[in-house]
Amino acid sequence: MSSRDPGRPPAQRLFAAVLPPASAVAGLRTALAPLHTLPGSENLRWTGPEGWHFTLAFYGEVPEDATPELEARLERAARRTEPFPLRVHGAGHFGGRALWAGAAGGLDTLRLLAERADAAARRAGLPMEEHRRYTPHLTLARSRGAADLRPFAEALAGFEGERWEAGELALVRSEPPVSGVPGERPRYATVRAWPLGG
Repeated sequence: MSSRDPGRPPAQRLFAAVLPPASAVAGLRTALAPLHTLPGSENLRWTGPEGWHFTLAFYGEVPEDATPELEARLERAARRTEPFPLRVHGAGHFGGRALWAGAAGGLDTLRLLAERADAAARRAGLPMEEHRRYTPHLTLARSRGAADLRPFAEALAGFEGERWEAGELALVRSEPPVSGVPGERPRYATVRAWPLGG
């Protein structure tokens, strides 16, 4: 979404991600269905399958004139990283704020790709938050207030999704809800994607 602020260059809200294939999404969707019947589930904002992704680096509002440099550096990061096995695995939560599914497989390579996606932005001149150890997660739901997410995480703890080969780095645009409709979710669109290993 472009910035509407007069005096500021147009910008898009961007992040780098690894996107799961449709078959992996379908398996997770099936595993999640029983969680929607647990007490308190109606108080959570569930993310839709179209929004499921492993975020590598969040860039925030990126001016359009900075995007070509970011894309060039992400392409280089993808070329330098070999494809790796990945699957959705288990679950956890960030306090009472967010429920997530974890990952298993080539986590060292996934973390390396996250570091390279972060470094690509820094080298392109984008201001980034302080670097923290990457925790691979796919956000499933957010709470409207403080919630006890432990029962949801425990219900999904044994989940073992299908294995796939992560072979692409995606630059994704996030378009936040603007209509004011309760429960409306952000929309995501892939801006560019690059094959791993070049």
